[in-house]
Amino acid sequence: MSFDNEDGFGGSYGVVGSFPKEFGYGPDDHDDEAGAVSADAKPKILLMGLRRSGKSSIQKVVFHKMSPNETLFLESTNKIMKDDINNSSFLQFQIWDFPGQIDFFDPTFDSETIFGGCGALVFVIDAQDDYMDALTKLHATVSRAYKVNPNIKFEVFIHKVDGLSDDHKIETQRDIHQRANDDLQDAGLESIHLSFYLTSIYDHSIFEAFSKVVQKLIPQLPTLENLLNILISNSGIEKAFLFDVVSKIYIATDSSPVDMQSYELCCDMIDVVIDVSCIYGLSEDGEGSAYDAESSSIIKLNNATILYLKEVNKYLALVCILREDNFDRQGLIDYNFLCFKKAIEEVFEVRLKSQGATPSSGHNLQLNDSFENGMPQIV
Repeated sequence: MSFDNEDGFGGSYGVVGSFPKEFGYGPDDHDDEAGAVSADAKPKILLMGLRRSGKSSIQKVVFHKMSPNETLFLESTNKIMKDDINNSSFLQFQIWDFPGQIDFFDPTFDSETIFGGCGALVFVIDAQDDYMDALTKLHATVSRAYKVNPNIKFEVFIHKVDGLSDDHKIETQRDIHQRANDDLQDAGLESIHLSFYLTSIYDHSIFEAFSKVVQKLIPQLPTLENLLNILISNSGIEKAFLFDVVSKIYIATDSSPVDMQSYELCCDMIDVVIDVSCIYGLSEDGEGSAYDAESSSIIKLNNATILYLKEVNKYLALVCILREDNFDRQGLIDYNFLCFKKAIEEVFEVRLKSQGATPSSGHNLQLNDSFENGMPQIV
């Protein structure tokens, strides 16, 4: 599919959660091309925090395409909710949503089982509420988890910041950051590193934050970043993202800084492509897929910038931002994209052979060299 917009394309279209409900992680999405991973072998992402902090809302909006307004009617979580994220891309993990009233020091709480296979622990703090109790719970949670599994990535979402002014957001983040790290230092746990994010389900900040969390769980991330760097340097592209099209999480990008506005444009573009494809891209009997090997899109903005989307595999898309002048060499870009797509397939093959283990540096070097040598240089 090709979709051109000469009048520019802004944030007005991008309603968070506008993705078609039927387009998601289906029951049969354990594709052979990526290999199914058993539930026990997948890394776990734990969602923790006080009651009503927004944990379940985050999960529903990011991974189940629920409209943010619909989350107002979600009931409080009263038991551990497990959610398998299992598709044909690098996103294969479990999300465990914990009720806020869990006592980690209760004898019936099995810390070894919960934290032992945990890849990342996301602690959600309601920025619009008094967060002193949340900081106490954060310290107790992190301390207990670190003793069981020192390799856990600790992420703190300072959530519901949509109701705060810019100055208040910065001040809240600074205060929470200072207090949380002071508590760890007083307890002699300076080796624990906390990452902080300002998030809201009413904009793309929650997708950006979850992208950063998920990337830390992908052992192939350095290879993917190298491939994207090679692609943009040989194609005149300014910025490139490798997206999971269902969740709109980007699993990799090139080494240049991520501009939030550019990320939002790319997210909106994915929404446009899927929505238009669901209307016009399916056969009359409704058969087929809204996103397939033929999916592509070109959107021309009114500032001489082009957004270019190409399908990588069933759940991955490459979204590029480039100047209109550089798009005169579309043939070169398309050829380089084919080289990039082939390299991604090689990464999958290495992943299958290693059965989920981190590829060796030899594999990475061989892959990058063969890819770079196969790409023509722009002259």
